[in-house]
Amino acid sequence: MSLLAVGSVAFDDLETPFGKRERVLGGSASYFSLSASRFHPVQVVAVVGEDFGPEQDRVFAGRPIDLAGLVRKPGKSFHWKGAYGFDLNEAQTLETHLNVFQDFHPVLPEAFRSSPYLFLGNIDPVLQLDVVRQMVQRPKWVALDTMNFWINGAREPLQEVLGEVDILLVNESEVRALTQEHNLLKAYRKIQTFGPRILVVKRGEYGVSLFAPEGIFAAPAFPLEDVFDPTGAGDTFAGGFLGYLAAAGEMDVETLKGATVTGAVMASFTVEQFGTQNLERVTDHDIKERIKAFSDMIRVDGL
Repeated sequence: MSLLAVGSVAFDDLETPFGKRERVLGGSASYFSLSASRFHPVQVVAVVGEDFGPEQDRVFAGRPIDLAGLVRKPGKSFHWKGAYGFDLNEAQTLETHLNVFQDFHPVLPEAFRSSPYLFLGNIDPVLQLDVVRQMVQRPKWVALDTMNFWINGAREPLQEVLGEVDILLVNESEVRALTQEHNLLKAYRKIQTFGPRILVVKRGEYGVSLFAPEGIFAAPAFPLEDVFDPTGAGDTFAGGFLGYLAAAGEMDVETLKGATVTGAVMASFTVEQFGTQNLERVTDHDIKERIKAFSDMIRVDGL
């Protein structure tokens, strides 16, 4: 059984106060799969161009990541150029070249259509809904990410696909735009009427909040001395969170808490270097040690 992820594989040009990098591997499916595959096998559906070569293939090689759904087309891969100031919570988009991603219409390989877990990365909600309809049976859970562009410009299809979703992962501005509620608890109540029963609000350097019928949980971001690049942190969090859930096979409150901490820890590795660099080289031992340190940091005994 695998966790199916549909999203983007891209090249990014990145500029932060701490340096610049050009044509680093990026895209939601890249960050997600490199993170989730630490806990559960992943199947990827995305599209790349002729510039995606052996160097990029090696990043995924040797991991439980099935790239049978990675379509290779003539042309160039999706390319994003962005910059951050000292407020690393907000990216400034300098250039976006969709390239082969512009005509991306996900077609699931036959073997992917019965996956028990589905993550719909941040793509057109019309395509997200089409992916759901390609599944031969409803997955045990469906998780979705979106952004303000779709919330403001494709509200009707987004509402439709949300009716098929169990877990919604968004940031604060997105959930407020979606619900027109400033208070996150009130926003969660409205999200439940759309379809999802679980809401995960990604809050960058301020951590993450989780809302579920079983209870509410909040975790801080793991404190770091060096933060170089926040690109992909949200997708890395989603990978750790959903990979943990898929491996556990449960969604009780304690499992959801463990998934939240795991996602936060995986995101903390991403921001310590540019692009996927740290995700590629972090060891299982590193992950276990940081999860332990995180658990010790938030535990309060004797209350």
